Amino acid sequence: MVRPKKRFGQHFLKAKGVVEKIVSALDIDRESVVLEIGAGTGVLTEDLLKRNPKKLIAVEVDKELLPLLKEKFGKYSNFELVNRDATKLNFCQFSRQLKLVGNLPYNVASLIVLNTVFSKDCVERAVYMVQKEVAERLTLKGKPSWLGIFVNTFFDSQYLTSVPPRFFFPPPKVVSAVVKFTPKVNPPPFHLEEYKEFLEKLFSQPKKMLRKKLPPELLQKAGISPDARVHQLTLKDIWRLYETYKSLE
Repeated sequence: MVRPKKRFGQHFLKAKGVVEKIVSALDIDRESVVLEIGAGTGVLTEDLLKRNPKKLIAVEVDKELLPLLKEKFGKYSNFELVNRDATKLNFCQFSRQLKLVGNLPYNVASLIVLNTVFSKDCVERAVYMVQKEVAERLTLKGKPSWLGIFVNTFFDSQYLTSVPPRFFFPPPKVVSAVVKFTPKVNPPPFHLEEYKEFLEKLFSQPKKMLRKKLPPELLQKAGISPDARVHQLTLKDIWRLYETYKSLE
């Protein structure tokens, strides 16, 4: 029996209904190249292969799970197993049109989502299981975060479903949720690293009024109230603020 490891944040999904919902949301066809992040014991992998994608690349950082995955799926010609850390992986090396999927470990979920945005030019769709609180931020339903704004600048996000702890082994202490990201048709042409740094600074000390964080000329030109706080800004407010910031450099 496989024992989940705390250091990898492993909680193996065991609910078939949730697995089917995740796989259906990915909309796999015979031309799809799918990258599964955190294959675990292969519960999701099995259903992904049933959809007969052109290729399924399963990424798993835990070496002890590799023999199990090879035994289960090694016979499939369209299956490839990669023993790497997905937070440091260049997703675009596998295909210029990728469908990303995974029950993400809570301790690295944000890093994988960040990597997804930096790989946006080769991502056709992403469907992830994350902690519910994180899912709400990533889909702009909960308390705003710089990462949620970063994601939604380049992707349309959707909160698909909540998943209770009993659907996992071992059960986590929090509720999970499935989110879907689809690339925007015409995203703003922002430089990723510079925009990320701007957002991180903007969201630091979030209770401060903007006039205590940004020059008055910038706020005035962008049409933003100096007494506003970052959580009161809309996505388009932040885009306008960043565009104005770049124009004043």
